[in-house]
Amino acid sequence: MSFSFFRKAPQFWERRGPTSLILWPLSWLYGLVLRVRKLVLDTGFIKQYPAPVPIIIVGNIRVGGTGKTPIVIALAERLQQLGWIPGIISRGYGSSSQLTPLQVNSDSDPALVGDEPVLIAKRTHNQFPIWVFPKRRQSIRVLLKHSPNVNVIISDDGLQHAGLARWPAREGGRDIELVVRDGRGEGNRFLLPAGPLREPTTRERDATLFTGQAKDGAHKIGQQDEYFLGRRAFSLLSNLGNAYQLIKPSNHQTLPQIADSYLPNKITAVAALGNPQRFFDDLLNQGIAAKCIPLPDHATYTPEFFEKLNAQCILITEKDAVKCAGIQDERIWVIPMTLTLPDSLSEWLQSILQRPDPYRYTL
Repeated sequence: MSFSFFRKAPQFWERRGPTSLILWPLSWLYGLVLRVRKLVLDTGFIKQYPAPVPIIIVGNIRVGGTGKTPIVIALAERLQQLGWIPGIISRGYGSSSQLTPLQVNSDSDPALVGDEPVLIAKRTHNQFPIWVFPKRRQSIRVLLKHSPNVNVIISDDGLQHAGLARWPAREGGRDIELVVRDGRGEGNRFLLPAGPLREPTTRERDATLFTGQAKDGAHKIGQQDEYFLGRRAFSLLSNLGNAYQLIKPSNHQTLPQIADSYLPNKITAVAALGNPQRFFDDLLNQGIAAKCIPLPDHATYTPEFFEKLNAQCILITEKDAVKCAGIQDERIWVIPMTLTLPDSLSEWLQSILQRPDPYRYTL
């Protein structure tokens, strides 16, 4: 199910009020559809075909980005260090490849395959096979055909994709469902359209991954052995790296250098993310006070957009940078962000992935 209509979260999603209460009947109907769909799947009327390798789904129950893509990158790199051979699949938001799965590399057109898969390819230097298609089971089949040595697949989103069969770790399987939760939490805790939730807050998961400091005090950053809704939970630490110039990536500046070189009113930060405020807050925590321009998630850029900005220094994210190819503006600097996975998460993943294939004993 696509939620592209909600590319920018309305304010009434964050707390209950007149607008959300008026829309609540529609949320109830949406919840009824979810319950019926689950009932149909549980009855087994729809045949599901499991993948021959473990699947790790990195998703969220809240509409919009919660920081999944950096997690996918960090997971792939950590699993490779542990001796696994990961592959990656994605829907490819905004992708026009609706007829057949497409392979992604660092030179792929974001308008064709989506900005996030291209970012993953760039950040990982094309180390991992990446395929995009709305029907993830077809992507898995094509990926394994072209890269038969892959022995674990990471799905960027897909928790709500009914066609992606899995045997969750919590039920004794070796497939893993990870729900990513950022500092906004679940907002007003209503389902769409009265609230931001694609599924109820009680949705089952094998673990919760926290990115950013929660406003509701549900977790503390750096605390690595947690439980949330009765399941394991892990806090992931983010870090902003040195900025590099868009037109000449070999040029670098540290964030303190940027803060010292420009007056705050001459710095503009732009972000087209599900939660752009997190990027702006991270910059402020590094001493960079800037004019902030939040844009809808996956927004596109033109040279004219940047030309109109009255700034001596423009800061953007790497996700935005993949859509700025061909823009020759020396004022634009790209801020990379990385996530650190706690060792406890890596050890837990390893223990799950090493389980015997449960399907061998049931099919």
